[in-house]
Amino acid sequence: MVFAHDTVAALAAAVELVNSAEPPDTMTETAQLKDFFVKHGYTGDRTGDTAELAAVRAQRAPMRALLTADRDTAVDLVNNILTTHRAVPQLVRHDDLDYHIHAVAYEAPLPVRIAVETAMAMIDVIRADEMSRLAVCADDTCEGIVLDLSRNRSRRYCSTACGNRNAVAAYRARQR
Repeated sequence: MVFAHDTVAALAAAVELVNSAEPPDTMTETAQLKDFFVKHGYTGDRTGDTAELAAVRAQRAPMRALLTADRDTAVDLVNNILTTHRAVPQLVRHDDLDYHIHAVAYEAPLPVRIAVETAMAMIDVIRADEMSRLAVCADDTCEGIVLDLSRNRSRRYCSTACGNRNAVAAYRARQR
């Protein structure tokens, strides 16, 4: 299943945000939030202050709950997010991007835009019954989220570090 560009972008951003809470925490400074904002192509206003950083950091636990939920629970969570923020989906085109969906105002706070864009992306995942594309890292020492968009659904680790650590452990076990 191939998802639309905005779905993939929102899922990747949500996974990175959730995984930023894994040790070592990689979302502790406003500069890191700015880098996240730019990297994931968020549009709209942002304050760039510590209050915004705290509000975005507070999104990590609810996003984790959404990304790891079973399908029916995810539906409830998505509907709650969209209702709470009065999301009104609209097709927009800006920068170099063709038509895609925005569901909150340009002026909405960044944490609201993150929540709503993630919820909108999860609509596609839920409707396509592709919840298995999201999982917890197979590394026993990691709780990171894995976004598996591979054709054969073979991604098991949240990062190359986790994959390499497990490959080395398996190699050493075979050598014994």
